[in-house]
Amino acid sequence: MDPVKEESSRERGLLHLWRGYSSSVTPERVLLSRPVLQAALGISHGILLAEGGLVYSFGDLTWRQGLRVPPTYPLLESVLSGQCVVSVAAGSFHCGAVTREGAVYMWGENSSGQCGLSERGLVPDASLVSMVDSEAIIRILEVTCGEQHTLALSTQHEVWAWGSGCQLGLVTSVFPVWRPQKVEHLAGRHVVQVACGGYHSLALVRRFPAQDSQFPRPTATDKCSQCNQLLFSMVDQEDHVIISHSHYCPLGIELADSKPGSCSRSRQASPARQASQSRQASPARQASLNYTGALVMEHTLALTGRAASASPFEVNTPLGIGSTSRLCDSSKSEGCIPVAGLCEALSGPVMAYRKTNQEVRLCMEEDSLQGKKCSSLTDILLEEVIEGSRRHSLPPLLSHASPELPGRRSARSRPNVPRKEEVVESLPSLNTEVWSWGRGQEGQLGHGDQLPRLQPLCIKSLNGEEVVKVAAGTHHSLALSALSPQVFSWGSNRSGQLGHMNSPTTMPQQAKMSKGLRVWDLAAGQSHSVFLADGDCCQPILCYSGQQVSMSRVTEVNRSVCLMGYISSVYGGGQSCLAQADLNVMGFISALHELAAADRKYYCRLRDVNKRVVSPLLKKESVCTVLGQTSSLLFQSLASSYSRLCHLTGQHSVSLTAFLHTDRDVKGLVILKHANTFLDMYKEYCGSVVLLFDLIPLSESSEDKVPLLDLLVLLFYSPMQHIHEYARLLLKLATCFDVSTVEYQRLQEGCSKYEALSLSLGRKRKEAETTNQFWRTYSGKTTDVLRNPQRRLVYESSNKSLTLQNAGRFSVNWFILFNDALIHAQVRVTTPEESFTLIASSAQEKAKWLRAINQAVEAVLTGEGSGPGVPAVSRTASYIFYKDLRLKDASYSGRWLSGKPHGKGIMKWPDGRKFTGTFKQGLEDGYGDGIMPNKILNKSDRYQGHWRDGKMHGFGTYRYATGQVYEGSFHENIRQGHGMLSSGKLIGSSSSVFVGQWLQDKKMGYGVFDDITRGEKYMGLWSDDQRQGSGVVVTQFGLYYEGTFSDNKMMGTGLLVSDDDTAFEGEFSEDWTPNGKGYLSMSNGDSIEGLFSGEWTSGLKITGTYMKPNLYEPDKKLSVFLYSELGRLAVSPEQKWKAVFSECWSRLGCEAPGQPEERMRAWENIAVTLTTGRRDSPELLSRSQSRVLEKLEVIPQHTGPVTTGGYDVIQRYLTKACETPLHPLGGLLETLVTVYRITYIGVGSNRRLLQQAVEEIRSYLIRIFQLVRFLFPDLPDEGGVIHPDPKGSSETDQQGLVVSSSTLLLPVLLPRLYPPLFTLYALDKEREEEVYWDCVLRLNKQPDLGLLAFLGVLPSTKNACFASAVKTLQQISTTFTPSDKLQVIQRTFEELNQEVQALLEGNFLLSMDDLLPLFLYVVLRARMRNLAAEVSLIEDLMDPYLQHGELGLMFTTLKACCFQIQQEKTT
Repeated sequence: MDPVKEESSRERGLLHLWRGYSSSVTPERVLLSRPVLQAALGISHGILLAEGGLVYSFGDLTWRQGLRVPPTYPLLESVLSGQCVVSVAAGSFHCGAVTREGAVYMWGENSSGQCGLSERGLVPDASLVSMVDSEAIIRILEVTCGEQHTLALSTQHEVWAWGSGCQLGLVTSVFPVWRPQKVEHLAGRHVVQVACGGYHSLALVRRFPAQDSQFPRPTATDKCSQCNQLLFSMVDQEDHVIISHSHYCPLGIELADSKPGSCSRSRQASPARQASQSRQASPARQASLNYTGALVMEHTLALTGRAASASPFEVNTPLGIGSTSRLCDSSKSEGCIPVAGLCEALSGPVMAYRKTNQEVRLCMEEDSLQGKKCSSLTDILLEEVIEGSRRHSLPPLLSHASPELPGRRSARSRPNVPRKEEVVESLPSLNTEVWSWGRGQEGQLGHGDQLPRLQPLCIKSLNGEEVVKVAAGTHHSLALSALSPQVFSWGSNRSGQLGHMNSPTTMPQQAKMSKGLRVWDLAAGQSHSVFLADGDCCQPILCYSGQQVSMSRVTEVNRSVCLMGYISSVYGGGQSCLAQADLNVMGFISALHELAAADRKYYCRLRDVNKRVVSPLLKKESVCTVLGQTSSLLFQSLASSYSRLCHLTGQHSVSLTAFLHTDRDVKGLVILKHANTFLDMYKEYCGSVVLLFDLIPLSESSEDKVPLLDLLVLLFYSPMQHIHEYARLLLKLATCFDVSTVEYQRLQEGCSKYEALSLSLGRKRKEAETTNQFWRTYSGKTTDVLRNPQRRLVYESSNKSLTLQNAGRFSVNWFILFNDALIHAQVRVTTPEESFTLIASSAQEKAKWLRAINQAVEAVLTGEGSGPGVPAVSRTASYIFYKDLRLKDASYSGRWLSGKPHGKGIMKWPDGRKFTGTFKQGLEDGYGDGIMPNKILNKSDRYQGHWRDGKMHGFGTYRYATGQVYEGSFHENIRQGHGMLSSGKLIGSSSSVFVGQWLQDKKMGYGVFDDITRGEKYMGLWSDDQRQGSGVVVTQFGLYYEGTFSDNKMMGTGLLVSDDDTAFEGEFSEDWTPNGKGYLSMSNGDSIEGLFSGEWTSGLKITGTYMKPNLYEPDKKLSVFLYSELGRLAVSPEQKWKAVFSECWSRLGCEAPGQPEERMRAWENIAVTLTTGRRDSPELLSRSQSRVLEKLEVIPQHTGPVTTGGYDVIQRYLTKACETPLHPLGGLLETLVTVYRITYIGVGSNRRLLQQAVEEIRSYLIRIFQLVRFLFPDLPDEGGVIHPDPKGSSETDQQGLVVSSSTLLLPVLLPRLYPPLFTLYALDKEREEEVYWDCVLRLNKQPDLGLLAFLGVLPSTKNACFASAVKTLQQISTTFTPSDKLQVIQRTFEELNQEVQALLEGNFLLSMDDLLPLFLYVVLRARMRNLAAEVSLIEDLMDPYLQHGELGLMFTTLKACCFQIQQEKTT
């Protein structure tokens, strides 16, 4: 048996059912003996389609005398057995099924005619619905059901409706409609999908290319009878007349005399409509007929009963114009400019190699233009004029003379081989429209109002959004775009089912999805929505938005839930959700999901590049100037090819999503079935890329234009990498089948094709890049003559050994072998700015000239002209540039190598620019000091730091002329990575400090902004220099806010706490401005719940309920609730300072954290960094620091598992490394200390930030410990045990120890973070400290004996003063780490025991209960300030394994003493 089929029978088509969402909801498994293919949900029931065409029902089956079927054991619909059902649907209280033959069966509630069976209130069993039109049987593809109506989509892609209400879209005023009727308003359009809401309907319609036609001018009668607007718009230019029907009447509805629960209107069909009703041919056949009135729309006035109809007319369109228009529309839909007439036939260039009198002459035949094709762009320009207002959902029009469809295969074409256009046409369309009709009181129609619509109306705001699926809930609508993660929603939002905060929404708006999610399936229920998305994990992610079901109340949630298995479909209905999943992990299903997810991600990337880069570049006139006319035309052609590739990829990604919902026969995969289409598309695209970037004259471009071209090369070459991804995933699919199966052979064949194309394109790219690098390196007039787009470099003698026989001793021969020519160049002289070739009349003359020139150069360098005539390659000299655009008129003094500045030197420009530092191959590279004058401020910017390829790159300090100072990372002249920007001075009018992550010269990611002038500090996420996302704000007046920010404002859910513990949690609309629902708690326990508005500091306007605390719980304070909630809306510690750790990994040479194969490279980079630092700045290092660096350059060696001795070696190494800023770990630690102090000092010293400060330190420990374990892989993980060292002599060596990040790293980290951290602890325990210190002062007024008696100390020990124990305990304030503080406590107990044993004169040991009063006496006499803060610090940061040991008991005793002193009352 096929392993895939065997696996399918056990682990595919599994259903999980749940109701609503809450943290305690567990999806319930629906048990069936065979896989489920499709499901549908009603208000309180569900229907399932299982393998073999069997249909099952569960839930409340009210049409069967109230029968209730549990979902775990569904009921078989025996009537449908043997009918081969292919799809099912469920309305609120009725069901539908479609068979393979296209027949429709309905059952359930039929009071409104929704089952399509005459005068039957209930239909208990599935019954056949008559689908007949003019005695012709209509075959149905799918049905969808609402509350009181049903829609069906026929194989002709027409919509049929029956039931009751305006949501039918029929021209009738009599309800119910018992028999199915065609929705004439959509006749002639290609409907892809239909969806039924409670009382509204949606249709997804395919948009056809626009057609140019000649029409008579509109007369006065061609106006809307209601709004008096023209029904047709016209563009008339020369002999072209283009008419577009883009009129949408906002008044085509009945507002009076409407009965509740229905929406009707009375009208008669016009002759044009009657003509369209009589057509039954398919769109393909209709295209060959005369379209009579195909573009005529009737607008009637229901209030008066008048009917207005336009006169029918005949449309004749020449086939040529129609075809051109269609192709142009396809191009414009992807944002590209079509290029006409760009076709050249070049003969192969013939080059002859001759050598006469030591000269090389190139004879090249002129390229002859074999043919030329051109066409007028008039039609294209006219199309662009009316593109925004034309309807495209009607099929193309044809003429009488040419009945053949534009895409039909001609007689000359090969049979059984589909053309590329036909393949693209057969894929899912991305050019779609969304139409809606029915009730609109909740805005669910999406037309910007809450009015009903009697007939379908296009939602114009969704045109061009590439909608591929629609879903309708009871009072809301959803639309899924192929441009993931775009999900549009509109309608009722009472339960948050729209996925955003706006309520209600009458126009489609994007749902707020989590970053990184790409939605590819969705469903809508009564008051909720379900989304299926791709994320970072291998399995699909299930997202829920809407009503939360719990025992107490209903709340709105929007959270992600990941179910077990690979979910392929989601369904919604009522308050329930269904997920269809498969469980074959790492098998066939996982490979299919990986293929589909990769293609969806790839399409999103292509569209993003097309939108952000390609389309804007096409619109810029400067691009043509930079590239030149020929390259500009090639770029336009490349952009058009890129757009077509993007469109094909989008269609393929949608087809893969649909493939996951079918039987998943791999032979039907598009990339296998139509592999040649994809391969040809990539070949065509690759050819355009190679031709363009080989022709661009880089040698003529200035330096500031090179990055743009390099970026374009990278972007346009990136799609070729996806071909290898196709091959890899096809091979992964093939491994799921037996090698003897047809599926395996097809997959293996497809894999071979894509892999072969990938290798071929890779070779072409490498050849093109090698040739381009050759032109770039050897630019000049000689090479410009040789340059040709089709020419490729094969070999050249600078890196291949090739010399002339009997050549001169000092001659320089240069051979260049192209794919079509062999070039020989002789003596080459290199200057700082150009290269030229000298031709000698003979070999003897050439040798003389070589010797003379070399001796002259050597004389200039050394002052002696009688040397061997071989000057040094590396030199020190000065030079003034006169030709190079970037260095024109600049003077350079320093080291040279092969005619280019190389090494240390100084470059000065006439405009005041100056660079002092290291050069490499003529560009600034390494550490340097650059000065850039600012003419406006008459000052200079100054940058001191690292450079690469002539640009600021790496760590450096930039001092702006404005007074700002940036210290951090740069990437190609822009701020990128971690950095700190200081503005102004502390006493200035506007001073601030920002430290955090930068991207593309903008604040992006996590950062801390200290606005010193306003006295505010923000700690949270940024986007485009604005606060965006989660964040925390504290002020100098004690205000604390945490929550969400949007557009640099407090907007959304947040928590605001004042200094007196008054707290507000709710909605904000501006900074410190509550606006919406909220909960206000006061420090005395009173609270208010309701609606709030107004600024916090100036007064609040409240509408709500005031509540007093329970009289029997007077001690219940807000602080207990408050502190448990703080930090919930802030940025998690793992998300903080990611850029700092990424830069540390980068300094180690690791592209991703923790790759074992990069460990040796990391140690090599550490050694190079330390050696370079010690060599470049020896004057800054003391002798001891130099010795430390020498020791750190040696990699610690050990064999086998780490012992206690090896652990000590590692610990000593880490201590030294963290104390040295040149070491990557030392630099990391120094940066973390800086950002921590900036965060939690000054305004940041707020007691409510304590928990976040502690969690941040724990996050530091975890991430630094990951680095340590990467460098020392044999070190056990957190909590691991190191075995004792048999050769060791210490107690630790004999007992072993437990590895923990805190024990290893806190001794080097915490002392630097201790001041701000302990300040937060002291502020947090300020009230307890006052009570504690007051009691300590009062009790210490008593003499020793009196205090001992008061504490109940044993009589035999009253004569002791325990001075040594008191002195020892006082040392706890001088230590930093919890382990050191615990050791102080341990030594105190040891001193206490020694004195007690001396008094008792024996070895008798007191229990901990007997020692408690003595230890309490020691604590009182020690007079330690902030003891409660010390206790809290130890408790938060101590190792977990110490809590239950001896040290844990001693610490518990100290904690009990602190608590006892606070509670002690003396007289």
